[in-house]
Amino acid sequence: QVQLVESGGGLVQAGDSLRLSCAASGRTISSYAVGWFRQAPGKEREFVAANSWDGSTTNSEFVKGRFTISRDNAKNTVFLQMNSLKPEDTAVYYCAASRLLRSVVQQKPDHWGQGTQVTVSS
Repeated sequence: QVQLVESGGGLVQAGDSLRLSCAASGRTISSYAVGWFRQAPGKEREFVAANSWDGSTTNSEFVKGRFTISRDNAKNTVFLQMNSLKPEDTAVYYCAASRLLRSVVQQKPDHWGQGTQVTVSS
């Protein structure tokens, strides 16, 4: 079983940057695909970005050029660097992990974190 704990969220202004972290425990995530999702108030959860065990990444269109997913397998941690934040990026951000990349991209991962709130003021 993989446990995921997100951190790094907070209140920032439009144009600022934040780096979210997702610390994994229970198992090493080096052989897992990992991803980030977000859910804004009143909206459905949406895919943000995913990183496969081989290092390849998949990003949603709305974050390309602004957000970057990465991982540090030695620290068993996944990151989401978010730059040029916009008010519409306000949401709870969730980390997820699964053996298969397609499970992450299709929003059906095996493991979910509890989420961290990101609020971007205008």
